[in-house]
Amino acid sequence: MAAPKKSRGPAGGQGRPGRSLALILIAMVALTGGMFLADQPTPRLGIDLAGGTSITLEAKSEPGQESAINKTNMDTAVQIMERRVNGLGVSEAEVQTQGNRNIIVNIPKGTNSAQAREQVGTTAKLYFRPVLTVAQGTPTPAPSASSSGKPSPSASPSASASGNGKASATPDASGSTQGRAVTDGLKADTTPSPKASATPKADATPSASAADEAAAAKLQKQFAALDCSSKASRAEAARGAKPTDTVVACSSEGDAKYVLGPAQVSGTDVDSAKAAIDQTNGQWIVQMEFTKGGAKKFQKITGQLAQQQSPRNQFAIALDGEVVSAPYVRTALSANAEISGSFTQQSAEDLANVLSYGALPLSFKEQSVTTVTAALGGEQLQAGLIAGAIGLALVVIYLVAYYRGLAFIALLSLMASGILTYTIMSLLGPAIGFALNLPAVCGAIVAIGITADSFIVYFERIRDEIRDGRTLRPAVQRAWPRARRTILVSDFVSFLAAAVLFVVTVGKVQGFAFTLGLTTLLDVVVVFLFTKPVMTLMARTKFFSSGHPWSGLDPKRLGAKPPLRRSRSVNAPTDPKEA
Repeated sequence: MAAPKKSRGPAGGQGRPGRSLALILIAMVALTGGMFLADQPTPRLGIDLAGGTSITLEAKSEPGQESAINKTNMDTAVQIMERRVNGLGVSEAEVQTQGNRNIIVNIPKGTNSAQAREQVGTTAKLYFRPVLTVAQGTPTPAPSASSSGKPSPSASPSASASGNGKASATPDASGSTQGRAVTDGLKADTTPSPKASATPKADATPSASAADEAAAAKLQKQFAALDCSSKASRAEAARGAKPTDTVVACSSEGDAKYVLGPAQVSGTDVDSAKAAIDQTNGQWIVQMEFTKGGAKKFQKITGQLAQQQSPRNQFAIALDGEVVSAPYVRTALSANAEISGSFTQQSAEDLANVLSYGALPLSFKEQSVTTVTAALGGEQLQAGLIAGAIGLALVVIYLVAYYRGLAFIALLSLMASGILTYTIMSLLGPAIGFALNLPAVCGAIVAIGITADSFIVYFERIRDEIRDGRTLRPAVQRAWPRARRTILVSDFVSFLAAAVLFVVTVGKVQGFAFTLGLTTLLDVVVVFLFTKPVMTLMARTKFFSSGHPWSGLDPKRLGAKPPLRRSRSVNAPTDPKEA
C-alpha cells in the first residue's frame, strides 16, 4: 500500500501569520527608535516648504572637451560649491547633482542670494603661488619689515606640510624644517644657474617706490590681523585676489596663514593628476602631468624656489584663494611631478581631484533661480496636508461603506504604511540629504490610492471565493495567489513609472518620483507582511468567519452559491466512462 502523502502547510503561511507581523512590528519599532536617536523626529523640509533660494546650474564644456563632464568632476564641483556657500556662513546649504549635467544648490532663508549665486556660479580658480611668509592661523603681531617694507622670511614661524596634505605652522628657531618632498620622476639634467635662482617677482627690491612700500605695509597689517580660524575671515581674505597680486591666504583647515607671491602657474596648466602608490615605499602620492606650456612655467618656478631657504622654497596650491597644500621644492621639476608624503588614500584622492578640477575647462550656466518665502512654503505645506487628509477621509468613507468590517483591516494597514513612510523619510534626511518638498507631498498623497487599491484587490478576490461557495478560511488562502500576482504587477508598473520619471526629470519633480517609488515599495511590504497575516488572523474570529452582516463577507449579501463540496457530490458522474 502506498504511503500517505504528507500534507502541505496552508498556502501563504496560514498557520504562522504571527511571524510576519512580528517582523514588520520590529522594523517599525527600530525605525522609530532610530529616528529619535538621530535627533530627526520630523522629515527635513525642502526649499519650497522651508523658504530660501534654489539655483539650478548646468555644466558646460569647451569645444573638444566634452569628456570633462563626468561623475568625478561633477562630484568635485559639488564639494567646492558646498565649501563656497558654507563659507558665507550658511551651515545648512544643500548642493547635489541632478542627472549627468546639473547641480542643484538649495540655500536656506537668511542668505544673500546674489552673493551665493556669484559664489557657486563661477569656475574654481586654481593657482600655484610661491610662499613668501607663513605663520600660525591666529592673529599675530605685525612682522618686522625689511628695508623694502615687505615681510621677511624670518619674521614668522616656518611651515611644514603635514601628512594629510594640508599646511600647518610649526615654530622653528633655526628656520629649518622637515616637510613634504616634491620630487620629479626624471632627474634634472642641469643645476639651476644663478640667474634661474633669482627670487620670485613678488620679492621687492630696496628701490621700491613709496607706493610699493605703502602696499607692503598694508599687506603686513592684513597678514598680522588675519584670523584663519574664522570662516568669514578666510572668505574675506580669498575674495577679489588677482593672479598678479601678492596676497594673504589661509590654509583650507584654518591652521596656517600665508603671504603668497603672484601666481606662476594656473590650474589650466595641469593636464592631469591622480592618486597612486609609490612602488619604492608603498606610500600614497599625487602624480601631476602638466601641459607643454605649463611644464615650462613649472620648471622655471621650481628651479627658482629650490634655491631658496624655508619657507620660500615652498609653493602653495591655492584653490579659490585657500591653500590646500604647500609642499617644498628640492629640485627643478619638469612635466611629470609628484607630491609625496604621509598621504592616506582619501587625502591623496582629494588633492588629485582638486588639481584635476582646476585643469578642466568646466563652467556652469544658470538654468533657473527660484526664491520661496517661508510664509508661502508654510501655506503650501498646510494646503498639501489638508489635501492629504481629505483624500484619506474619502478613502476611509468608501472602505467603510462598501467593505464594512474589512475596512478595519485596511485602516490598520494604512496606519502601518504611514508609520513606515514617515520614519523612513525622517531618517533619509540626514542619511542621503532627502528633503520633503511639495511635489514629494503630492507623491505621498497619490500613494494613499495605490495602497488602498492593493487592499481592494485582495478583498475582492476573497469575496469571489466566497461567492463560489467556499468558507472564509480557505477563501482567504485561495484568494491570495491571484491577488498577489495582480498587486505585484500593478506596483511594478507604478514603480517603473516613478523610476523613469526620477531619471529623466530634474529638480523638484524628482521629489514626487522618489516619494512615489518609495511608497510603492512600502505598499508591497505592508501587503505581504501586514495585510495578509492580519486577514488570516481575522478569518479565525467568529465575527468574520460566521459571515456577520457587518463583516463585509456575508455570503447572502455576496450572492454565494451552495457549498462547493455539495455541488460536486450531486453532479458527480456515476459512469466511469463519463469521468
